[in-house]
Amino acid sequence: MFTGIVEELGEVTAVEQLAEASRFRLRGPVVTEGAKHGDSIAVNGVCLTVVETADGEFTADVMQETLDRSSLGVLGAGSRVNLERPMALGGRLGGHLVQGHVDGTGEILSRTPSEHWELVKIALPAHLSRYVVEKGSITVDGVSLTVVEAAADYFTISLIPTTLALTTLGIKQPGDPVNLEVDVLAKYVERLLAAGVNPLHAEETQK
Repeated sequence: MFTGIVEELGEVTAVEQLAEASRFRLRGPVVTEGAKHGDSIAVNGVCLTVVETADGEFTADVMQETLDRSSLGVLGAGSRVNLERPMALGGRLGGHLVQGHVDGTGEILSRTPSEHWELVKIALPAHLSRYVVEKGSITVDGVSLTVVEAAADYFTISLIPTTLALTTLGIKQPGDPVNLEVDVLAKYVERLLAAGVNPLHAEETQK
């Protein structure tokens, strides 16, 4: 589980194409400190399993399913990426609960700079539209953000100088793809209601 608070702006150093998969090598001295085989690291919001680490870099195997459902497939050597280690139990939850399971990809439609922040408009896939609400949370390339405006086919976010400087959202341009993860709590509530379960009276229903 992650929080969507990016720890480090890393870099892809190599991509090896395998049969229905790719092996990524990424540089991230902060997130690899103490990391070992089998640990998880979120890369642009995608939870990946560490294969090996050495000299501030780590490798991860990305299966075809992940390449198809995320924007990792467009990355190559030199691409900058957002990196985050899993949250530690007992620590502060700075963003919101993020699984690192990408729900789909969007596309940056426009960027409107102002004196103290930048408004970014992102295309929203139809199957995710119902989960995105004004002032709700959404994860964009692994960054926990608050939705400013939620429309049927797009949403907007405001980026402060810190986010622009310390994440890839500062360098993404209109037309670039981004990974999206909606609030998992909304999906659970939808599933319960579809099954005819009232979450407020779940215990009584089970008796």
